[in-house]
Amino acid sequence: MTMDSATKASSSSSSVNRSRQQRLLLVQERKEYPEKKKEALDRVKELASRYNTIIVTKLHKVRAGQLMALRKNFRKELVIFVTKNKIAMKALQQLGIQRASEFVSRLDGQNALIFTNMNPFKLFLVLEKSKVSLPARAGDIATENIIIPSGNTGIPPGPVLSEFKEAGVPTRIESGNIFVSKDTIVARPGDSISPKLAGLLARLNLKPIKAGLSIFMALSEGLLLLQKDIVIDLDQYRRELQQAISQALGISVEASYITKESLPLILVRALRSAQEVAAYAGYITAENAGSLLGRAEAQARALLAVAKTKGFAG
Repeated sequence: MTMDSATKASSSSSSVNRSRQQRLLLVQERKEYPEKKKEALDRVKELASRYNTIIVTKLHKVRAGQLMALRKNFRKELVIFVTKNKIAMKALQQLGIQRASEFVSRLDGQNALIFTNMNPFKLFLVLEKSKVSLPARAGDIATENIIIPSGNTGIPPGPVLSEFKEAGVPTRIESGNIFVSKDTIVARPGDSISPKLAGLLARLNLKPIKAGLSIFMALSEGLLLLQKDIVIDLDQYRRELQQAISQALGISVEASYITKESLPLILVRALRSAQEVAAYAGYITAENAGSLLGRAEAQARALLAVAKTKGFAG
């Protein structure tokens, strides 16, 4: 065998060996990957069987630190598990959970699953408190009114004035700086933030984007709740509750229905009514003697004045 032939044979043998090794690695990867999927599938099934509420949250603009903080602070109350949607779908469907098909049909994008026995409404408030404020970027969607407040911006006049004008923000020059004349809403919920507006907000050091976990939907004991069903406006709820309490108290007093809260008001009302009846009947008591005698004296003086005009008194 010539030297060239030996070299070619050696090269061919090495190529075959590399090809075999690559095939072995590929087969090994294929074996390992289904095993990982199976572990994830079993994990979802185990958690869904242990907890009565499954929450879906979007991972858009969610920081790893926020997930770690939630896991640490609520490790006894919830489990956060990130997996592929197809695995979550298959696991829930295999368990035969009520309304699981409708639930999994809404899964899309990158999500995290939260398994808990906590009330979804309470969890909503917990997640809201864990959110952080971030600067706006072009393409971000406003989740609430974005307001540029009135006052001195500390920015000297220049080309930036056109950005304020384009955003509809009234300005004036004061003390050598741009002064915003009044609080101005520059974006409303659902609006996409333009590159220019994002730049203007950054200049003003405003961080209007709330980042963190938000409940996209929940499946709790067979009840499917969407985001709009779970969102709670605490201020509005507080106002409505105060109004309901006031109305209930008013009805209780009007009907003389005695409770701990209504009794003082009922007694005050009864006393006032009794005083009015006594005064109308001329019935003198320690409480109304002064006013009754004063009224009688005033009436006597008026009568005397009329009598004098008639010539009946000196």
